Amino acid sequence: MGFPINRMRRLRSNETLRKMVRETKLSIEDFIYPLFIVYGKDKKIPVKSMPGIFQLSVDRLKDEILEIDSLGIPAVLLFGIPEKKDSIGSSAYDENGEVQNATRLIKDTCPDLMVVTDVCMCEYTDHGHCGVVEADGRVNNDATLELLAREALSHVRAGADIIAPSDMMDGRIGYIRNCLDENAFQNVPIMSYAAKYSSAFYGPFRDAAESAPQFGDRKTYQMDAANIEEALREVSLDIEEGADIVMVKPALAYLDVIKAVKEQFHYPTAAYNVSGEYSMIKAAAACGWLDEEAVMLEALTSIKRAGADIILTYFAKECARLLAK
Repeated sequence: MGFPINRMRRLRSNETLRKMVRETKLSIEDFIYPLFIVYGKDKKIPVKSMPGIFQLSVDRLKDEILEIDSLGIPAVLLFGIPEKKDSIGSSAYDENGEVQNATRLIKDTCPDLMVVTDVCMCEYTDHGHCGVVEADGRVNNDATLELLAREALSHVRAGADIIAPSDMMDGRIGYIRNCLDENAFQNVPIMSYAAKYSSAFYGPFRDAAESAPQFGDRKTYQMDAANIEEALREVSLDIEEGADIVMVKPALAYLDVIKAVKEQFHYPTAAYNVSGEYSMIKAAAACGWLDEEAVMLEALTSIKRAGADIILTYFAKECARLLAK
């Protein structure tokens, strides 16, 4: 008499059953697709380090939005690239800025498509840092909060559905929440970049957003890649201040952080599948070293399996097409 065969092995032997008992399932509804909105007209500029990704001027945005909506992707995340930058990033809260105008166009074109806006100063400052920089080169945390609140308020007035502060200044969630509430936008959720690491995986994004620091780095206000308890403290503080969704960024190198955040707080959790993670897969696939579709699905599934409810990813359109088959 032989040993009984493992029951899961029997289930896996049938493709239909395999899908029925799958524990983690990706859905198009999981995705937020990032977009880079650039100043000017008639611009669709390829980002060399991110194949398939473009900088788009507002007048070239409508076709992109209609495609995203047709694929069933529920939300986009907007980053702005202004014509003029200065030391305090004043273009960030210009009522006719790139993100503000793009938001109005999107809501006019596809009212049900959710618009999430990145709130940070790095794309708008001439020094490339995420806040006000003092003479000694340090970022002034408290002086930055007022500017972030002005930016967030301008986005919401333009029609943004969700505000996503990515700056990592201490106290900014509470400050922005108070500002929105005082201006009768108490129902607008905040998705906080709560655990944002100082990561080498951001390189291609800085090409796309034209936001590389002109000196130093962001280690004084972004997290050390070696720390997980710090991440849990940061998430806890943001929840206390009023965050409605918390985010871990990057995703693939921080799956343990995603899992710990979800298990400890049982809170809506997003994860950002960042530019470097995207570009590595694209580059390896272009060299014929791996199956792009298979690796994309495996990577995104791992993020979902770790506990993410929402995945911000540049693969959103490609994955949506694949999942719809």
